[in-house]
Amino acid sequence: MRLTTSNKLGDMVAAPPVIGVLALQGDVQEHLISLAKCDVTARPVRRVEELDELDGIVIPGGESTTMSKLLVNFELLEPLRAKIKAGFPAYGSCAGMILLAETVLDGREDQEQLGGLDVTVRRNAFGRQIDSFETDLDLAGETVHAVFIRAPWVEAVSGEVEVLATVPVTAEAGDAAGRIVAVRQGNVLATAFHPELTGDERVHRLFVDMVRGSTEEK
Repeated sequence: MRLTTSNKLGDMVAAPPVIGVLALQGDVQEHLISLAKCDVTARPVRRVEELDELDGIVIPGGESTTMSKLLVNFELLEPLRAKIKAGFPAYGSCAGMILLAETVLDGREDQEQLGGLDVTVRRNAFGRQIDSFETDLDLAGETVHAVFIRAPWVEAVSGEVEVLATVPVTAEAGDAAGRIVAVRQGNVLATAFHPELTGDERVHRLFVDMVRGSTEEK
């Protein structure tokens, strides 16, 4: 049961959700800043015992193979994998999307997956660092400016997965046109782009709403 606090009228109100950001590698601080603007308690997470203090977790962008190794080294892989399988809310951006996918193309053979999304993701699908780009996306009916940095894309989804955004079909998009770049399955959300770098908190607020919904069900 979540702790509650009293307002000035003496009514009991729910404490704000506690959302962690996996702080092993990648753009951790940017996610912490974005989450802090969404009226939640945001904290970095590096130890197994910290997982039990959370209502949800963000897997940041970075280098997915490095993060995979660090998850094993810090003994976080199996506990976090089990929590996500049991319904623990998780959001992954870029490398986080790769780690949350059940299947990865062009990954290392020894790379471990957290799972949670019944999707096939292609690692570094958009190319190298010099191929990074920005574009506007229709994300669940809203226009969102998206930043892609050595980003993956989703090549296949199961019927359990909701597609939230695809790359616009334009001449400039080339092979990326129509590719899936944002998905949701139950309590797991993922984007190939980096909303934490744009100052637009709408993706984070979507995840916070998912976390709040999950805690209300308990």
